[in-house]
Amino acid sequence: MSEVIKLRKGLNIKLKGKAEMILDTAPMPEVYALKPTDFQGLTPKLSVKPGQEVKAGDPLFYHKYYPEILFTSPVGGTVTSVNRGERRKILEVLVQVNENAGYAEFTKADPLSLAPEKIREQLLQSGVWPFIRRRPYGTIARPDETPKAIFVSCFDTAPLAPDYEFILKGAEQTFQTGINALSKLTTGKVHLGIPADNASSIFQAVKNAEVHRFDGPHPAGNVGIQIHHISPVNKGEVVWTVNPQDVLFIGRLFETGRVDFSKTIALTGSEVTRPRYLKTRLGAVLTPLLEGNLNEGNLRVISGNVLTGQKVAPYNFLGFYDSQITVIPEGDEYEFMGWAAPGIDKFSASQTFLSTLFPKKEYRLNANLHGGERAFVLTGQYEKFLPMDILPVYLLKAILVNDIDKMERLGIYEVVEEDLALCEYACTSKIKVQEILRKGINVMMKELG
Repeated sequence: MSEVIKLRKGLNIKLKGKAEMILDTAPMPEVYALKPTDFQGLTPKLSVKPGQEVKAGDPLFYHKYYPEILFTSPVGGTVTSVNRGERRKILEVLVQVNENAGYAEFTKADPLSLAPEKIREQLLQSGVWPFIRRRPYGTIARPDETPKAIFVSCFDTAPLAPDYEFILKGAEQTFQTGINALSKLTTGKVHLGIPADNASSIFQAVKNAEVHRFDGPHPAGNVGIQIHHISPVNKGEVVWTVNPQDVLFIGRLFETGRVDFSKTIALTGSEVTRPRYLKTRLGAVLTPLLEGNLNEGNLRVISGNVLTGQKVAPYNFLGFYDSQITVIPEGDEYEFMGWAAPGIDKFSASQTFLSTLFPKKEYRLNANLHGGERAFVLTGQYEKFLPMDILPVYLLKAILVNDIDKMERLGIYEVVEEDLALCEYACTSKIKVQEILRKGINVMMKELG
């Protein structure tokens, strides 16, 4: 059994509304969408026009600077519209379902019998390649590079996060096929991160991968934290990361010769009447998933978790990389006494409320920031929530002054937004940590590639 990597820094935010271990099939929406805005560093170029018929697996758009990276339709049907924003920026490509449209056909084969070049070619042509992301920068992996390792975090410690053990139950062979394909794409190893308290995990039996056990609070489940403690990313090095449910997409592609973007999501949050797991498909419109499942009131719907997810309207679409929908109160009502209240029903990262006396209590938290941005001073606060050997405040200040050399020395190659999201939540200065970090990453991509 692998050695346990113990992490002491971090924080588990106990929210109400965790998904019950119940799996339902969501109503089949009529419209699906791919959103170029889900991909960092992407400049999309259209492959289709409104009114055009497409099969599941046909390209909708491609990467301007890596034209071989295709983004394909999750369903067969008709392209109904291309929604644009400012300066004609492509926001969404919508496809209306037609079950008779069929599937694009690809090679059905055992990945272990294929050359790495053939595996890359199939992943690129089918549109499955964008599920593979790279560190540094957290962008789509580049087809012309070979990573020193590939990492898959098989558990998520974010608030109300889905249980991948439950989601992948019964699909172990497909997951193994996906891992086999990934193992041919690296000169190193495929690393799986699992929780230390789950000795019977289905992931322990996976072949062609090395299993690592982690013990600690959030962000122990973040793949970036696991990379830092197993094989840190230095300047000039590249590792790839894949979500465990996305490994299934890779496995299905080689087992069936078709793209099947069916996925299981966790419908969570205190304002969901029946938190549970739902079977749906990538890019599904959220309305059928939420209809009749929400409490009354002014609510915030989040595609993803409360720390890193995106606020969306109920008629919007599921994010490309998201396996969770969270619904919480907006928090725009007046609060009597505010911070001066004893706070029995408030969760505090700094343990300043009486709620500290009830460590197992779950909370109905809202999206209220409780104040505006203040002076960004050194408090030593961030270091309590980041189990990495970097100095987050100094890194952020190096980004603010656009000092590239300092950004490199302070570890910008190792982190993306989700790694510092907990610092933003706990920040008494209300600093937009994730936004600042992404600006720094964009500068690094522009200046150094």
